[in-house]
Amino acid sequence: MSLIADRNPPLRSSLVLRRKRALPKTPTALGRTFTTITLGLPAVIAFALLWEIAPRAGWINALFFPPLSQVLAVLWEMIVSGQLADHIGISLERAAIGFLLACVTAVPLGFLMGRYSLFEKASDFLVQTLRNTSQFALLPVFIIVLGIGEASKIAITFYAAVFFLLINTIVGVKSVDPLLVKAARSMGTSDWDLFKKVIFPSAIPSIVAGARLGVKTSLFSVIAAEMLAAQSGIGYLIQHSSLMLETDRMYAGILTLTIIGLLLNYLLVAGERRATRWRGSAESGPN
Repeated sequence: MSLIADRNPPLRSSLVLRRKRALPKTPTALGRTFTTITLGLPAVIAFALLWEIAPRAGWINALFFPPLSQVLAVLWEMIVSGQLADHIGISLERAAIGFLLACVTAVPLGFLMGRYSLFEKASDFLVQTLRNTSQFALLPVFIIVLGIGEASKIAITFYAAVFFLLINTIVGVKSVDPLLVKAARSMGTSDWDLFKKVIFPSAIPSIVAGARLGVKTSLFSVIAAEMLAAQSGIGYLIQHSSLMLETDRMYAGILTLTIIGLLLNYLLVAGERRATRWRGSAESGPN
């Protein structure tokens, strides 16, 4: 029987191919995103219709909740005039600077705390104390100390993002397989090579997950800061329009912020999947 089986390798390979073809294909990240949007589209359309009909039918006061078509018309005017692009650019610039400063601070500190237990014990209480203090509660402090200029807004975005990155970096470093570290040490690997070739690649998925949370929190924090003390930005646009009872402009700013948040979410999800793709392929093993 074994001789017969060995003399027919094409038969065995064809059976393997049939089994592989029978297995369901895993949908790609783009396919999953498209499916999610498609399935959720009817609910969004229904909400948009309700938004348009309710003020026109008199169910709610159109002064405080204008129809969607009016909001979109104002939004288009702001896009054409370039006013909206200016506000978006200023808000994103503030959030980006704060987030990048958080990355430069949190990632090295997270590697030190995750790798050296004595350093973690000495600094953990301070980190936990600051982490459990809301950035919104500290916003008046930042304004008093740093003024109403750019520094206070960048500081609040930094504070909002730094702890997400720090904690996730620590978790990523601690989740490195000890066998990999021992194997690298047994081969005489230096501390720098150990960090570069073992610890950092293994911690990347956790760092990217922290970055995903940090980016969104930075943006939302800078919007709150702009509402309180600013003369530009999406937050200022929303707050100023609300005070002037220009509710169509206010909702246009809110809608813009929603669209930016959605785009950032899908971009960060795609980046996170790309960063963790190697882990899935490693776990599945060779076919």
